[in-house]
Amino acid sequence: MLDRRLFLLSGLSAAACSAPGQADEPAGSIDADIFQAEGVVPWGEETIDYAAQSEDWWRERLSDLAYRVLREEGTERPGSSDLNGENRQGLYVCAGCALPLFTSATKYESGTGWPSFWAPIEGALDTKTDYRLWTPRTEYHCMRCKGHQGHVFTDGPHPTGERWCNNGVALNFVMDPRV
Repeated sequence: MLDRRLFLLSGLSAAACSAPGQADEPAGSIDADIFQAEGVVPWGEETIDYAAQSEDWWRERLSDLAYRVLREEGTERPGSSDLNGENRQGLYVCAGCALPLFTSATKYESGTGWPSFWAPIEGALDTKTDYRLWTPRTEYHCMRCKGHQGHVFTDGPHPTGERWCNNGVALNFVMDPRV
């Protein structure tokens, strides 16, 4: 069963993605067919407690690289993701649990070799300080499955000045022309 926080996040995520002039559609309605056509399970359709799953469960579900990034906080090689060149309208969802994390409207070319966004969908990500390099960085994870996505920096474009630098293997793209 979805807990209250996940229910609210689902509504916020979808509301952030609905286009103006679509008042006939209920807030939070993004067609499940879109997700199924892309091979992604839509959020709110499952009752899995992703954060409570065993590492064996994750190993069976993810590729070796996706497991290393999402579950062990690894990093993929820069320039290795097909999502770098993705320019269609849609959602970037967590590859672990399909929670929408970013919209195509916030994606930009940062020149870093990783998909970059100037803002996430509100409430979709959680941050923590990463001390693994010579200077502290802000690392972010999916709120639902706790999968590692990337790091956020303060050298991004307006309006936020932020660069949410994401591992492409930690994302799936779901085309949606309404975004």
